[in-house]
Amino acid sequence: MVQVIRGERIGRQGKLMVGCVAVVFDEARERVLLTRRTDNGRWCLPGGQMEPGESAEECCLRELWEETGLRGRVLRLIGLYSDPDMLLAYPDGNRFHLVSLSFEVERLEGDLALSNETTAFGYFTPDEMAALDIMEHHRSRLADAFANQPAAFVR
Repeated sequence: MVQVIRGERIGRQGKLMVGCVAVVFDEARERVLLTRRTDNGRWCLPGGQMEPGESAEECCLRELWEETGLRGRVLRLIGLYSDPDMLLAYPDGNRFHLVSLSFEVERLEGDLALSNETTAFGYFTPDEMAALDIMEHHRSRLADAFANQPAAFVR
């Protein structure tokens, strides 16, 4: 299970990891797609770690496909997140300072499906999300997505 550790400049204690998440709105732009992780049972945006030789756009779309069965198209960058006061600690002992890009993605095709990384999925409004156990660092990404600001957030 991934543990989020907070502390002043604690990111210095980890290796850099680049990741991407996909924000997929429903047609009314009232709900966003979330998945529940198999490793910790918590809700999050579909996404994951960038692989060597892969662009950020490719990472975002690959992770969306792997975790949900959906194909999409990146529309815009919502935000860039690199909180130096956050560290992700994994059970295997690896610790990472996360640099994450959040993209709005248009759903093009495919049927929502579970994967070996997900146990549930659904579209949720901000009010519905308040009752969910969402990974802490995804809450700011969700708030920024619903803010619908034209320029990307840098946090």
